[in-house]
Amino acid sequence: MKETKFIFITGGVLSSLGKGLAAASLGALLKARGLEVTIQKLDPYINVDPGTMNPTQHGEVFVTDDGAETDLDLGHYERYIDVAMSQRNNYTSGSIYYSVISKERRGDYLGGTVQVIPHITDEIKLMIRNLANSEPQPDVVLVEIGGTVGDIESQPFLEAIRQLRGDLGRNNCLFIHLTLVPYLRAAGEYKTKPTQHSVKELRSIGITPDIILCRCEQTVPEDLKRKIALFCDVDRDAVFSSVDVDHVYKVPLAFYDEGFDQKVAIMLRLPAKNPELQAWRDLVYSLDHPAGEVNIGIVGKYVELKEAYKSLHEALVHGGIANNVAVTLHYVPSEDITETNAKSILGKLDGILVPGGFGERGVDGKIAAVTYARENRVPFFGICLGMQCAVIEYARNVAGITGADSEEFNPLAQDKVIYLMKEWYDHRQQGLVKRTHESGKGGTMRLGAYPCTLKDNTKAFAAYGASSIEERHRHRYEFNNDYMETLEKAGLVFSGLSPHGDLAEIVEIPGHPWFVGCQFHPEFKSRPMRAHPLFREFIKAAKENSK
Repeated sequence: MKETKFIFITGGVLSSLGKGLAAASLGALLKARGLEVTIQKLDPYINVDPGTMNPTQHGEVFVTDDGAETDLDLGHYERYIDVAMSQRNNYTSGSIYYSVISKERRGDYLGGTVQVIPHITDEIKLMIRNLANSEPQPDVVLVEIGGTVGDIESQPFLEAIRQLRGDLGRNNCLFIHLTLVPYLRAAGEYKTKPTQHSVKELRSIGITPDIILCRCEQTVPEDLKRKIALFCDVDRDAVFSSVDVDHVYKVPLAFYDEGFDQKVAIMLRLPAKNPELQAWRDLVYSLDHPAGEVNIGIVGKYVELKEAYKSLHEALVHGGIANNVAVTLHYVPSEDITETNAKSILGKLDGILVPGGFGERGVDGKIAAVTYARENRVPFFGICLGMQCAVIEYARNVAGITGADSEEFNPLAQDKVIYLMKEWYDHRQQGLVKRTHESGKGGTMRLGAYPCTLKDNTKAFAAYGASSIEERHRHRYEFNNDYMETLEKAGLVFSGLSPHGDLAEIVEIPGHPWFVGCQFHPEFKSRPMRAHPLFREFIKAAKENSK
């Protein structure tokens, strides 16, 4: 059995420096060396998972195949190293404490006093070390510690990784610290004091970084790197720049040019093999040399925080790469749209996408956007709630079911074409519901990857080139099959169904350039070098519409 190496990535000075992208990019470089790589995110917040957190505060919830609701950084990991994440790749303080308290209630600690050290820290170490037992066994596990050094919430995680270096041996662990080196324009110089204080804070708890990664607007000059190395007690060639780039997929190549992965390989005694980066170079060339441009409108309710749609944003970019066009995204608040102003707001778009969401706020605007796209033959893509809005709109305006609505928005509606799945417990018995929240808001949530069967001679079948697919879900309301026959007679095609045939997964309108809605979230499985089929075809239709 091979010995797995561990890399711990911490951040200092302030949040949002890009630890997730740094971890993902380093992971991509190590994988390009032929190594098996996986990445874990440890979040300090007390929520058990981000499933019930407001997207405008926390960003999107990334869903894995096994139904875990996780931090959006896991989306970066999957997109960069092309390895499926799972529940084991994301833990929070809440989930760690929940596990320890559950053990205490069962009597696992034999009546002993349960404390942060050793019980919480031991639980964290267990969750980290468990990743080394994955199949295939990883050569390298990268662990990103969320938050900022100095935060009270992250102290147990930092203590745990401090202990792990002793448990695993110094040759098997590496500490990387990402910090800020700001450029003060008024003074005309970079400042290293934030980095020095951040490293001092880290060392005060017993962790000395092996590598310092400097987040900065431009490459840090050599003399400043020497100064940082001197005052932070690291090798002179262990200080690297993490420079602002115009596109996130350029970060791995920027790190490679700095020699970042080579230093990591030397310090961890990894095989001396140059990474194969041609695929990344081709990707960057495509981004820099598009043959055209398409304008896509995202009509959503969380548009004030772009990271609420992070995977969606990236999947649309991937669709652009596949079609050799630049994708310009226009985030449109759904509450601003009405039937009377839809043309003035959406009229210059080449394609319209209505994403998922929860609650009735902004739904009328989403439905108005669907109507505009359907009547004006603008390529349309509806995801999760977006598909449900498309079904409601079609039922009202084409099938003549004027009172059509969702039970989520109108529990008293006479025609609930979207409803809370009444047979949920039966479906759970049949294995149709893989994972749900244990209690509370998510009690009837369908989460994770489920199979779907596609009908021949449909846009969905043509896009996938297969009759059976598997996609990730995150929703609790379903299409009401009592209305399927009526809508089919009115022209709506149910092109994707669950294997049992009782759950509608994909709908489309034949004859329309592209009018497709899916109950699942295809954006979670899109990759920069392998665009998801539905996004590829949506952007293709938008490209044709832009001519």
